[in-house]
Amino acid sequence: MTTKTPDLGFEPKGLFIGGAWVDAGSGKTITTINPSNGDVLGEVPLADEADVDRAVAAAREAFPAWAEMPATKRAEHLVRLADAIDEHADHLALMDAVDSGNAVSGMRSDMKWTSNTYRYFAGLVSEIKGETMSCEPGHLNLTLRQPYGVVAKINPFNHPFRFSAEKAASALAAGNTVVIKGPEQAPLSSLRLGELCEKIFPPGVVNIVTGDGKTGSAMVRHRDVHRIGFVGSVETGRIIAREAAEGLKEVTLELGGKNPIIIFPDADPSKAASAVISAMNMSRQGQSCSSTSRVLVHRSLHEPLVDELARQASAIPIGFPWLEGAEMGPVVSRQQYDRVLGYIASGIEQKATLVTGGGPPDDSDLKNGFFIAPTVFDNVTPEMKLIEKQP
Repeated sequence: MTTKTPDLGFEPKGLFIGGAWVDAGSGKTITTINPSNGDVLGEVPLADEADVDRAVAAAREAFPAWAEMPATKRAEHLVRLADAIDEHADHLALMDAVDSGNAVSGMRSDMKWTSNTYRYFAGLVSEIKGETMSCEPGHLNLTLRQPYGVVAKINPFNHPFRFSAEKAASALAAGNTVVIKGPEQAPLSSLRLGELCEKIFPPGVVNIVTGDGKTGSAMVRHRDVHRIGFVGSVETGRIIAREAAEGLKEVTLELGGKNPIIIFPDADPSKAASAVISAMNMSRQGQSCSSTSRVLVHRSLHEPLVDELARQASAIPIGFPWLEGAEMGPVVSRQQYDRVLGYIASGIEQKATLVTGGGPPDDSDLKNGFFIAPTVFDNVTPEMKLIEKQP
């Protein structure tokens, strides 16, 4: 097994604003690392409020022409981006595997999902329709759908390219311009998205910034941002909702879950365990809002299911995510690594039964990365931190 980071052949150019690459005004950067071994992958700009203002101004300037462009012409731009994503899918998948720790096979699926999304919304542009109604003779009431203007998209690390690109598709199809914030922990592919868009969209239609929570906050609070989409944690979602409320802005929040799988007594334990493992999204180390991290099982199947879960979890191939055959890589950052280990420690402290996993895998090649073996706890009760119900 090679521990060497693949050469991505990519160097961040800066922030993508108004069709050009520019440095952050402050000159500050964020170091992005390979979570598999700690290697430095590059320095990306840390956008501050002034940089966000530049990006929003560029989007606002580009908005009238983009909104007035015939819908079929806008759709052609979306299809061109879909084609570009398909053309570069393998490289984009490798970038995300190296930068985020997600298995490259899953990241290839992300690229196909993303290009399909752009084709889907390109096909929907002619379906953006209002309604007409006649309330009384001589009167005709109608509604006309219009784009918001500048839309902000703030994205997480578990699908770095897919969410940065995909979550902008509907906004662009409807005639909005966008400012996209790539994930702080895995920002490289969002900047690569900018390189693809540079050759396809008019300047200012797509703008991409990188930064931290303050960068996202500046986007949410900006007076010329009228629509906000966020994917991420419940805690951050609450902050965004509060800040957006000041401007009565429309917000879409896709937040974390604690989703259960319920197993009834007529289930086959082996098939049920396979469903549990699959639904945990281990190709993303369980770092997914759709991961089914709780299992509620009928007592008659309890013992065989736990045994089967332990067997299947411990058999998941763990390794460097850019290598074919590795189904599970490292968590994305030291912060996430410490957080997950903290949950494991709390489970042990609160007397849950650790069935398998519980720490780094027993592989010296992985010692410098943020790898955690698949972990199964039994006898977990609702008051434990492992459950951590949201209010």
